[in-house]
Amino acid sequence: MREFVIKTVVSEFDFVEELPAKYAELIFQARDAAVAAYTPYSGFRVGTALLLQSGRIITGNNQENAAYPSGNCAERIALFYANSQFPDEAVTAMAVSGINKDGKINYNTVYPCGACRQVILEAEIRYGVNIMLYFDGGSRIRSVSSVRDILPLCFDQSALLRGGA
Repeated sequence: MREFVIKTVVSEFDFVEELPAKYAELIFQARDAAVAAYTPYSGFRVGTALLLQSGRIITGNNQENAAYPSGNCAERIALFYANSQFPDEAVTAMAVSGINKDGKINYNTVYPCGACRQVILEAEIRYGVNIMLYFDGGSRIRSVSSVRDILPLCFDQSALLRGGA
């Protein structure tokens, strides 16, 4: 038997203004997008803002449905929109923010679910660019330099190759 260590480096900022301006703007836009989320069942609103290579910002928010599998997360909505409307522009950064049932920024840092992490990975692979990820915790912002930092031992195209590696 062999063992190995998987290490993730997470940067933490004490307030949004500590971030470079373009990434602080992503946090603010993710917060604004969360306000418009449709969440009649959970009351938990999530907003995402993407920075495209051109400097354009795309936002998305979670959309719930009484048939739960029919809803979708903010991250996937934003990424699918960006990929369909701007197929030649890589996503270079993403911010995720949440608002709780009381209408306040969620002070527990918000992270993407497993399905969203997989979709973010596919976007990195598609464009050959790591996506800087920023996770809003109100007074605490955390970031990683690639989705692989929060999705170790990921499933990617290499698993689909015939004949093995």
